[in-house]
Amino acid sequence: MIQIPNRSLVLGSLVFLGAAWALLFIRLLPLSEGIMGWPGPDLGLALILAWVLRRPDQLAAAVIVLAVLVEDVLLMRPLGLWTAVVLIGSEAARLREPRWRDQPFMVEWLRVGLLIGGMMLGYRLMQILVLLPVAALGQVILQYLATVMAYPLVVFAARWLLGLRRHGHGETT
Repeated sequence: MIQIPNRSLVLGSLVFLGAAWALLFIRLLPLSEGIMGWPGPDLGLALILAWVLRRPDQLAAAVIVLAVLVEDVLLMRPLGLWTAVVLIGSEAARLREPRWRDQPFMVEWLRVGLLIGGMMLGYRLMQILVLLPVAALGQVILQYLATVMAYPLVVFAARWLLGLRRHGHGETT
């Protein structure tokens, strides 16, 4: 029998998609004067990891794929490559979420930083492997550092603006 998704999953997915696409809209706005400076953080990736580590029951893998695939199309990245990397990374974080739940935030931040680094390295290696053009290594490292440094701000904003809180001790999925 087909099970109807619960209200928490539907509402969480809709709020996530709205937030992810709002971040994408802001990213696409022409705010610079044409001079490329420092690359900004990937706030969408930080939001995905924050959401998966806070409320894994509210964010299905298909919703992550939809959000990142739209981002791939609009940012003209190789179609589906970053989507696959983000899906693998977010599912790895989702599997480890019960063990990471009781850890302090600094440990979570370190683990997310390592995960983001592994995801960016895997993406770059796949680009090289299939002979796609790759961005300058310095730009990729700066974007990695900006994303890792922005992660606490994304968690704070998700908590206070979207009400995204971690599961309690007695509350499980």
